[in-house]
Amino acid sequence: MRVLPALMLAVLTAGSIGMAGVTPAVAEPDPVPSAAAVEDELLSKLTAIPGLTVVSETRPTGFRFFVLRLTQPVDHRDPGKGTYEQRFTLLHRSADAPVVLSTGGYGLPVNPSASQTEPTRLLSGNQVSVEHRFFRNSRPNPADWSKLDIWQEASDEHRIVEALKTVYSGKWIQTGASKGGMTSVYHRRFYPGDLDGVVAYVAPNDRVNPSDHTYDDFFANVADQACRTKLDDVQKEALKRRDRLVPRLEEYAARNGFTFDRSLGTADRSFEMTVLDTVWAFWQYSRVSDCAKVPAATASDDEIYKWIDNIAGFSFYTDQGIEYYVPYYYQAANQLGWPSLKFKHLKDVARYPNLYQASSVLPPELRPEHNPKWMLDVDHWVRKEASQMMFIYGENDPWSAEQFTPSRNDSYLYVAPGANHGANISQLNPAERDAATATLKRWAGVSDRATVSGFALASIPDDDMLPTRGER
Repeated sequence: MRVLPALMLAVLTAGSIGMAGVTPAVAEPDPVPSAAAVEDELLSKLTAIPGLTVVSETRPTGFRFFVLRLTQPVDHRDPGKGTYEQRFTLLHRSADAPVVLSTGGYGLPVNPSASQTEPTRLLSGNQVSVEHRFFRNSRPNPADWSKLDIWQEASDEHRIVEALKTVYSGKWIQTGASKGGMTSVYHRRFYPGDLDGVVAYVAPNDRVNPSDHTYDDFFANVADQACRTKLDDVQKEALKRRDRLVPRLEEYAARNGFTFDRSLGTADRSFEMTVLDTVWAFWQYSRVSDCAKVPAATASDDEIYKWIDNIAGFSFYTDQGIEYYVPYYYQAANQLGWPSLKFKHLKDVARYPNLYQASSVLPPELRPEHNPKWMLDVDHWVRKEASQMMFIYGENDPWSAEQFTPSRNDSYLYVAPGANHGANISQLNPAERDAATATLKRWAGVSDRATVSGFALASIPDDDMLPTRGER
């Protein structure tokens, strides 16, 4: 939106005749729109969007921040089958600045804040952050879980982009981390015309599920042998001591009101799932330097229990811990795929074959049959047809073990040295960091002078990322 110039072209009109001759009259300039008028124009445009509700507005320094809701079809193939309210937020700087569409892949925080992704900061852009369907406030009632798929969510985002293009004239960049990065890829796949570029952070591409050995290969080679052996040993030792450690979990659960009925079924299964998750969780969030903190196999029960609780969290695989993530596990079991690990070093101490899979934590009525065609389709499209896509991965992040392979159509892949699941552009080596930033700015149609200087870490809410293997 442009503010009218303060001075308008003077127009000569018939004037009065004085002693010095003819004195032309100058028209009064049109008034500059007041700040209130400009703000009213933004609100007017937002409220004019069919089905959009402005829930709240705050005004941090330098921008305005809105919590919004948009009425969406439960089924975009058959809009007559009901609607639901999808929650999203808008950080507004300028109507002609680029717009960064941030898809976390999960729910927005209960009380959303104006946190900014790395692309938003690098571009000084506006930002739209979308709550994924079926999470928190954005779940249809009643919930038809068959409508939780990647195309339906991409169609949700498409309608939001179409609506807000009536407000914003700049370029659109989509971004997201982990499951949010995956979600941004799927949107690009189904609605490529919506966006001018995608920056997907640490987005796994699990295109072949049970027969996939990529993740086992990662754990066999990450960091050094001494650290890998130490982690394997503490996993094995924990399972050997389950007769002493499971009662600790049961006591902890009773004290805090945690149950296991709807998720893993028993405390023993929950304990094993948490132990299986521990090495994955370590590399997802820790650094090589943290290997020194891993307990030895000779450590006390208390040391081993506390370390696993700190790394993986015994509360996660309870009914209460899993509840928020049920839509993710449903998607993983149905379409997204799931890292399948062999755990050969635990063969003699693990009790539950095939426990480490998405459907293990779902109630029986929500265990879909896996359909591999979706990820195979997306993978092929990204390799052969996609354009303006950038993928950022962390060298030591297990979720980065199976990556997207971008096409040669103005698309790129970067790996941040030594980085974990928090990898971003700022952690790349200097030459790649500068190249990635220049590409992002080119896609967004901005110059260096139009953006803030320096690099800032992406500010991504914790629940935007994939659960470890398992996110906490």
